[in-house]
Amino acid sequence: MKRIYPIFCLVLIASLFASCKKYLDVAPDNTGTLEYAFRNRNEAENYLFTCYATLQQFAEATTNPSFTTSGEIIYPNNLTKHPIDETGFNMLRGTQNSNNPGLNYWDGENSGKAVFRSIRRCNTMLENIDKPADLSFAEKKRWIAEVKFLKAYYHFYLARLYGPVPLIKTNLDITASSDEIKVKRATMDETFAYITQLLDEAIPDLPPVINNQAQELGRITQLIALSVKAEVLATAASPLFNGNPDYSSAQNKDGQKLFSSTYDADKWVKAADACKAAIMACEANGLKLYTFIPPAVITSLPDSLRKVLTIQNAVTEKWELNNELIWALNPTFDWQGYATPRMTQKSVVNIFSNPSTFAVPLAMQELFYSDKGVPINEDKTFDYAGRYSLKKGDQDSRFYIAKDSLTAKEHFNREPRFYASIGFDGGIWYGNGKLNLNDMYHVWARGIESYAGPKDINTLNITGYWPKKLVHYQSVYDDGFQQIAFRLPLIRLAGLYLLYAEALNEVNGPTAEAYSYIDRVRTRAGLPGVVDAWSTYSKNPSKFATKDGFRQIIHQERRLELAFEGQAGWDLRRWKELQSVLSVPMQGWNVYEAQPANYYQPRTLFNAIFGVRNYLWPIKDNSLIVNGNLVQNPYW
Repeated sequence: MKRIYPIFCLVLIASLFASCKKYLDVAPDNTGTLEYAFRNRNEAENYLFTCYATLQQFAEATTNPSFTTSGEIIYPNNLTKHPIDETGFNMLRGTQNSNNPGLNYWDGENSGKAVFRSIRRCNTMLENIDKPADLSFAEKKRWIAEVKFLKAYYHFYLARLYGPVPLIKTNLDITASSDEIKVKRATMDETFAYITQLLDEAIPDLPPVINNQAQELGRITQLIALSVKAEVLATAASPLFNGNPDYSSAQNKDGQKLFSSTYDADKWVKAADACKAAIMACEANGLKLYTFIPPAVITSLPDSLRKVLTIQNAVTEKWELNNELIWALNPTFDWQGYATPRMTQKSVVNIFSNPSTFAVPLAMQELFYSDKGVPINEDKTFDYAGRYSLKKGDQDSRFYIAKDSLTAKEHFNREPRFYASIGFDGGIWYGNGKLNLNDMYHVWARGIESYAGPKDINTLNITGYWPKKLVHYQSVYDDGFQQIAFRLPLIRLAGLYLLYAEALNEVNGPTAEAYSYIDRVRTRAGLPGVVDAWSTYSKNPSKFATKDGFRQIIHQERRLELAFEGQAGWDLRRWKELQSVLSVPMQGWNVYEAQPANYYQPRTLFNAIFGVRNYLWPIKDNSLIVNGNLVQNPYW
């Protein structure tokens, strides 16, 4: 029976099937010549790469829902010029709606967001994979596995945003009736079960790792698929989707309940098993937590800066040199200049490559631990009440804070991840062309008329904090720029360790094994283990000993270790904690004031707008009109 297939043409990836937005983009009225698309191995391989195309678009940070809506980074919305897509960042200000949803991955009306179209391409590939006569059996098995993974991941991406989605298991027949095209949503449990099934089918036929990195880095491996399976099952087990009472009334028009209202503890058991399987496979193939090895040009490096560079480079190191990186996408992270302060006089006029507008809110800065390894509001040795008072950089802190620089007291005695992740007024910025310990840049962020290093302000950074972690230490921003490219990780081993600790705690509560996996990450970050840190320094010394307390510790640990990597938005949603996080006003320092006493006054920029309904994206109103079998997400 004749099937419905897309026209194959790489040049037209972004514009194919523009007229196919009825329903779910599953029944295009354009048909192409399959004989050409699959006439031989080379053409079929080209089609395989079209299946990967939308996946690569997910690397775009400014249209990544997790990156832009987590509250980790805010972006000014009142600039004269608007060089980036601000849609995602503006959602924190309450712009999401069902008439014209922002970051609309359901309908795929914007470039790179046609996820259902990509699922259909994957189906086309699977239905025609037997046609190329010169395709070897081994390669065919691998390609089928890759495409099944892609189908699974595309469904997973939609599920994290929308909850239950229609499962596009096969392309519809060309003779399909209008009623058949109007598909309905599967239940949440059916959605996760199908995603997991596809991953299980794919894993055995994928290569463990990529051996030919020059030609194939970025293609799917067993380690990637196993790690994604762990994330899928952890998401299915989490409060947003596991017995969430907020969705108890959601149902299809035929009365089918879309969400189970009963909590299922066994889901966490499955998640823990999947995490352990992924970890064992990764370690068996040589993956381990990254440690910075100084190049020859760095002749002297104190331990404090070595820790900073270890943490930074766990994210910014080249994929082929980073033995912690499990998965990244091929496009490089192109926003380093947005995360970099202007630290030279010449960089002030370099507004195109060094706009410096990614701003970290005060609450995110204060989330990082003290150097004792506990939250600053729990550390009995930390002057939390006096954290906004002023203090000068001294000899002991000289590799973190410039000597004699007057800055906030809370910038002192913080964990290494704080100094690796956050750029702040008075803070040392090792790199940017200076590797001499006696001549390092530091950030000067006070006053609208000052200029960077020795005195710099980016008046467009509205908080006075930069996500330093997103900048390679060797990238240079001056009158021009020299950017050391890197790929932002999707999954790295540290995140997998913490996910396993989370799953273990949900299954059995605090255990020695769960402590050991979180402590692996903390040890690399230069911190004492959880038990020692809380027992010795916390005002709540037994917090780690209860399931609820240890859950809080693990959640904060993930937010710190994976800060600014596009992970927190997904985590905070699945935990049902994003509403609480965004209830805190978005604040920064009084950046237009030059005098320290006036600068170090918290200033509210805006109050984020986020309610229960915002945990899931709305389906566009018109899509519901066109397809009468679709139902809207709760509260929209």
